Amino acid sequence: MYVRILLFALLTSCLGAISHAQENRREEMMNDINAAIKKGSAREMSKYFGPNADLSLPRAEGTFSKSQSEIILRDFFNRNPPLHFSVVYQGASRDGSFYVIGLLETRDEQLFRAYYLIKSISGSYFLHHVQFDRR
Repeated sequence: MYVRILLFALLTSCLGAISHAQENRREEMMNDINAAIKKGSAREMSKYFGPNADLSLPRAEGTFSKSQSEIILRDFFNRNPPLHFSVVYQGASRDGSFYVIGLLETRDEQLFRAYYLIKSISGSYFLHHVQFDRR
């Protein structure tokens, strides 16, 4: 009986440590992506793409390869250099994905509603969807 209790306690603490590590990784990923948007760095954002990414931007919409997505985002940021980015809301979905909604203000005084989705695929997190809508 004592061995079962000990194994249960050990298993519970290991699962808690894994869950905490995953939460830290998600938080770090969101912070990095938010910083990349603030800087207008498509390269930094592309580090988190999987093989493909869904983009919904004023001049491009669809599913693109990782390298195509970086080029399209670079074009977006070149046309709309960021001045300020703020997170309005962030949350998680039942399927383990999480998302951020924010506002991007550009140097030429344009305002975009920003949205991105990070999905868990086979235990790894990827930036799956990026959307900028002109307001």
